[in-house]
Amino acid sequence: MTVTRLKISMLTLIAAMTAGTAQAADYQQPMPQQPIMVQPQEPDNWYLRGFVGVGSNGPFNLDVTNITSDTFFAAKSINDSTFIGGGVGYNWNNWLRFDVTAEYRSKARITALAVSQLGGAGPVAVDQYDANLNSLVFLANAFVDLGTWNCLTPFVGFGIGGAFNTVSNFTDVTPNVDAFGATGSAFGIGRGTSNWSMAWALYAGVSYAMSKNLNIDLTYRYLNFGTAKDTIDCFGNTGCNEFTFKDLHSNDIMLSLRWTCCDFGPPAPPPPRYVYAPPPPPPPPPLQSRG
Repeated sequence: MTVTRLKISMLTLIAAMTAGTAQAADYQQPMPQQPIMVQPQEPDNWYLRGFVGVGSNGPFNLDVTNITSDTFFAAKSINDSTFIGGGVGYNWNNWLRFDVTAEYRSKARITALAVSQLGGAGPVAVDQYDANLNSLVFLANAFVDLGTWNCLTPFVGFGIGGAFNTVSNFTDVTPNVDAFGATGSAFGIGRGTSNWSMAWALYAGVSYAMSKNLNIDLTYRYLNFGTAKDTIDCFGNTGCNEFTFKDLHSNDIMLSLRWTCCDFGPPAPPPPRYVYAPPPPPPPPPLQSRG
């Protein structure tokens, strides 16, 4: 009887060990998950920009054909102008952005006074020039943001493009005796000519983040918008002249609104997750013999 119980206990122990071994063989240890490091992607942030401003037009040079060597300009001036414009831009990353803009600059009055005295003696002729100048300016701009402090971001920039300059209401009046002694007034009228010219700009300003998608910019800009030309068709005692207004430039103060409107790029993937895999359960303990 005792021998029989011992045999049964041994068979039971062997069966349990065999089952535990088979279960351990069937169970595969889970492979540890390797973390995948994903570089965060910058969203494709397109923005719209609208702006207004005032420009203080600076001194210009004036070339005139068919005038004598005794003629000189005693005075030249150009009034200030206002402008309005807009454009579309792209945030390349957190510190670099690009945009293209178009703007209209209002009419600025140009006046000049030319004095002639043939041979340095005798009667003096005075020509009074009066004209209006307005422009369309198109620029491709690049801006570098210099860091953000309390929602304020200073920036600098550069732009290059073209200007479509128009001279209108151009008149030339000689109200007194001319250099040849002829009396009476003479006058000339401009044709109202438009021409393209190269333009470029330098920017410096500060941006304030009003919200995640809206910024307001206060900007100083130096704008050089090239040259403007017109031809005077003259009557009376004046000659016909071609005028070239050169080195047109302005010191501008601008107020802009930038609205980040569209995120066309795919969203950045989430960061990798580390999944905890519990260890396999231990095999059951062997049965103890009671015999």
